Amino acid sequence: MKIEHFAYNVAEPQALAAWYVEHFGLSIVRHIPQPAQTHFLSDGAGTIIEIYCNPPDKVPNYRELDPLQFHFAFVSADPGADSARLCKAGASIVVDQNLPDGSRLMMLRDPWGIAFQLCKRAKSLT
Repeated sequence: MKIEHFAYNVAEPQALAAWYVEHFGLSIVRHIPQPAQTHFLSDGAGTIIEIYCNPPDKVPNYRELDPLQFHFAFVSADPGADSARLCKAGASIVVDQNLPDGSRLMMLRDPWGIAFQLCKRAKSLT
């Protein structure tokens, strides 16, 4: 088996989808307007993120979650430049790590408090 998608419940799925499309180059491959404003976002390489607002279920307070409890990661050729661009768009830096193997990992939060990581690994995971 392989992963089809991962999903999370957010308060403002339309705004969040638009932000990731604009600033990460993701595309909306499916949008189901009602009842939950579900958006399936693709990176073009097979990874799909589903975002929605499901009112019967509580939207987590992502700002209160430690990024090590929940985050997703993007490969970045230049985490410093990408983080500066994303911070201008409302993101904030949580931690910037330079690892002994030469990898650089930057943890940030988007404007809604959801943690994401920019990764420039010395050796790719794939």
